[in-house]
Amino acid sequence: MSQTILITGASSGLGLAFTKHYTSQPSTRTIIAVDHERFPTENYFDDVGYTPGLLHFHRLDITYSLDFEIVPDLIGDTPVHLIIHCAGIRGLVPDIVEEDKGDVAAAETLEVMDKQTMLKTFETNTWGTFNVIRSFLPNLKLAAKENQQPKVIILSSRMGSISSNDGGGGYAYRASKAALNAVVKSFSVDVPDVMFLLLHPGRVETGLVQWREEGAISVEESVRDCLKVIEGLGRKESGDFVDRFGERIDW
Repeated sequence: MSQTILITGASSGLGLAFTKHYTSQPSTRTIIAVDHERFPTENYFDDVGYTPGLLHFHRLDITYSLDFEIVPDLIGDTPVHLIIHCAGIRGLVPDIVEEDKGDVAAAETLEVMDKQTMLKTFETNTWGTFNVIRSFLPNLKLAAKENQQPKVIILSSRMGSISSNDGGGGYAYRASKAALNAVVKSFSVDVPDVMFLLLHPGRVETGLVQWREEGAISVEESVRDCLKVIEGLGRKESGDFVDRFGERIDW
């Protein structure tokens, strides 16, 4: 089965790693790569046998409805078989990041959190996710009509689990990811022909913050594990919230 794949956040981190992986897969027909940042040159993919014309990059902001109103012009009535949504932000207060370089927790505490950071984080992590999924639903449904079992993989975070919150803090990020989880769960109910999965990739060195967090794993290690979960996803798992090993995370 040849696939058309959409990957957001494709210019760096996990999104770029997923993009590189799928360029090497014989089953990949087309990759639609989306990011608000510039994309690496095609030479970046030389070591995986890049096929010219396989990859189509679109510089879009996932929070802008106007951007995604041009989706029909981008891919028309092409079925989309797989979406991997990697775009997101960490929800840190910018001024505190500058003052306390290296201390993630200090930039998301009760005392420093502000309205602008909270709203921006929700706009990107929650609304942005909704915007992407809804914009490409017609294309996902076309794949479903072909009995292709389309999948939507949303990179979430264990920090979005309310029952697992024993550490406090992280106000904007935790809340935005909990809301994202609720949004995707509703999609799984409302659109049963498409499989949805909330996937926690682990604490990964991605550039989501400006420094390396203790215990962070490499992008390559995370993607290797995540791919096994994605490939094994069936209808009964649609709407689940799991880690990179496929273990369920409590809401």
